[in-house]
Amino acid sequence: MMPGMDKLPFAQIEPKWQAYWEKHKTFRVTEDPAVPRDRRVYVLDMFPYPSSAGLHVGHPEGYTATDIYCRYLRMNGCHVLHPMGFDSFGLPAENYAIKTGTHPRASTEANIEGFRTQIKALGFSYDWDREISTHHPRYYRWTQWIFLKCWERDLAYEAVVPINFCPSCKTGLANEEVKDGSCERCGTQVVRKDVRQWLMRITSYAERLLADLDKLDWSESLKLMQRNWIGRSVGANVQFPLEAGKGSIEVFTTRPDTLFGATYMVLAPEHPLVERLTTAGQKAAVLAYVEQARLKSDLERTDLAKDKTGVFTGGYAVNPVNGKKIPVWVSDYILISYGTGAIMAVPAHDQRDFEFAVKFKLPIVQVVSRDGRPAAEAMSQADAEDGVAVNSGEFDGLSTEEFKSRITAWLEQRKLGRKAVNYKLRDWVFSRQRYWGEPIPLVHCGECGTVPVPYEELPLLLPEVASYQPTGTGESPLAVISEWVNTRCPKCGAPARRETNTMPQWAGSCWYYLRYLDPANDREFAARDKVDYWMPVDLYVGGAEHAVLHLLYARFWHKVLFDIGAVNTDEPFQRLVNQGMILGEGGVKMSKSLGNVINPEEVIREFGADAMRMYEMFMGPLEVSKPWSTQGIAGVKRFLDRVWRLSELPPADGKPPAELERLLHRTIKKVGEDTRTLQFNTAIAQMMIYVTELTKEEKLYPALWKPFVLILAPYAPHLAEELGEKLGEKPSVSFQPYPRWDEELTREGTREIVFQINGKVRARLELAAGLSAAELEKQALAHPRIRELLAGKQPVKVIAVPDKLVNLVVR
Repeated sequence: MMPGMDKLPFAQIEPKWQAYWEKHKTFRVTEDPAVPRDRRVYVLDMFPYPSSAGLHVGHPEGYTATDIYCRYLRMNGCHVLHPMGFDSFGLPAENYAIKTGTHPRASTEANIEGFRTQIKALGFSYDWDREISTHHPRYYRWTQWIFLKCWERDLAYEAVVPINFCPSCKTGLANEEVKDGSCERCGTQVVRKDVRQWLMRITSYAERLLADLDKLDWSESLKLMQRNWIGRSVGANVQFPLEAGKGSIEVFTTRPDTLFGATYMVLAPEHPLVERLTTAGQKAAVLAYVEQARLKSDLERTDLAKDKTGVFTGGYAVNPVNGKKIPVWVSDYILISYGTGAIMAVPAHDQRDFEFAVKFKLPIVQVVSRDGRPAAEAMSQADAEDGVAVNSGEFDGLSTEEFKSRITAWLEQRKLGRKAVNYKLRDWVFSRQRYWGEPIPLVHCGECGTVPVPYEELPLLLPEVASYQPTGTGESPLAVISEWVNTRCPKCGAPARRETNTMPQWAGSCWYYLRYLDPANDREFAARDKVDYWMPVDLYVGGAEHAVLHLLYARFWHKVLFDIGAVNTDEPFQRLVNQGMILGEGGVKMSKSLGNVINPEEVIREFGADAMRMYEMFMGPLEVSKPWSTQGIAGVKRFLDRVWRLSELPPADGKPPAELERLLHRTIKKVGEDTRTLQFNTAIAQMMIYVTELTKEEKLYPALWKPFVLILAPYAPHLAEELGEKLGEKPSVSFQPYPRWDEELTREGTREIVFQINGKVRARLELAAGLSAAELEKQALAHPRIRELLAGKQPVKVIAVPDKLVNLVVR
């Protein structure tokens, strides 16, 4: 204890209490069957990637929010699981290692040490006994196990596919890892490259991933992002016979009612029919165009604002509904990965097709009209709205919806098409041609084909290498380690080769929340009784940058684990909150290039961890982005200094003033309710109001002080522990009961209430604001003047207007 100080001595008390929590494992939690299910709470943070840069002040925002929430729950009798770990495999560590000449393992583990120190300096109440890192063999053994379970269910497969390839990182990228045509890791423009890949059939789960969003307590905007990424479309697959020779072009369309308006077709440059349809006279032009398209990312190719390009193959298909011959073009705005890689172009009713048709002087035929009459003049733009069929033969006059149903049945009868559901979601490219990742536990045998590494031989360890430079050939650096690659087939014993691709960083982060449940288990990824005890995650907090991919992949793998009976729920995260970004001063994004990144260690050194925690929560609502302000954190530090000075006041005797007692109960209620609903900024504002009123007193009323220390504890835990010790309490305040409030005392202020008899004012009384109608009636009937005037009569009717009047009607 440090009496007599004018300012909070945070530099002394914060390390003191961090050491206490660590020594006593204050926040360690074990499974206690006596705790009812509704008192068990699993609160999860998106674990960090341990980069060389360390934390900046934006990272702890979500961690602080969950820590306050967890501390509040513990004080309210909840059994709380709150773990932390590190997402430690992946490209950034490998790129850093190549740049610095340090082995990825060495640099990653040094970074983890630095991150752990920074996180502990903020006083977060994690159960550090559950810490995991995805690059540890004890962890990735189970990542490999889950992969093999997917492989057994035919959810993992090998294919040579055109992928996004980063020439700088020398590896394939999922579509989700490409931003504006460039690698999200290094900014290099991405090219298309045919590479042997492993993929995950996430599309097999598309319908479930979509439908089960309705079960979740997520924001509608976040659900919408997931729905848009999955991109469900209902329509028809239609066959367009080729004019020359056997075969057909299959297209998927959501508007089969516009088939009579299809005047040309377009193939993706990678479509297998391009070569077959291209005539001799068009061969050079088509080959040049296809080569040019390979240098563009999917995002560049589908940019609606870009100028449409294309080339005619010289070949033709036949429109199945009217027998007309229509030309087949190639254009890069069609993706081989979406639908069938081919479209029927209806320029009158699709703006993209319209612009292409205008540019290349192709026919435009209206087949849908708003009023059922064809337009008198040439169309100046496409009309994509529903309407009535025109220029559509026997189907003229049908509404769009009826036409869709009728034409689909017509196509099915003639075996020219069928009803279909399509998804924008693509299978997950699961390979990376790099070193620092989980080895894929498969062996390629000339006799047996692809064979899994036996479960009892997991983990398949990542070999130690002197060089981990990417090859750039489409092979991993593992491919040149002959003593590791060359092995025996687990099935027949013949010479075989290991799979040399490694898994993407997403693999380890897909299921880490499950390993926290049982991190030391070497028999299974987590004991089923522990899964049943804690899952699902009650609250998951993290950055919006993972709003689509990480969540989609984690949900997919969790559903696979549910299907094999390994987990108890089909969704992992019941409630999800994305915290807003903390921007640099002036409202711009923090970045090294701008020199505005703020190091939390410097903030803690100058203002203290409690001040940083409270300031980050006081800046504004959790989900909103907001700019950092040094002036703002200085203000929060002054608030904590005032709290410290209050603790130095002599104790006051007697009962506290009534207004201060009411303010205390209003503060307990508001801080408690706002903490429960994650409205931390308004909770802090209320505490500031309360402290301001206390500072007007010359002495400190114990009855007003201890409850405040307890409601402050989740927000400024180091200070609260010290104040608790000054009060003579035994550590730790973390598990003391949260104060209860008296509802009567929470009603703000008083009001003059008018008491009437038959509409005439007979008395007035000052009462607490917010009293119920029943309480007002009771007060009126108990008033001496009213009792005198009633003279024993009972009112036949009572009209009570809260905070205003009571009128007693008597006869």
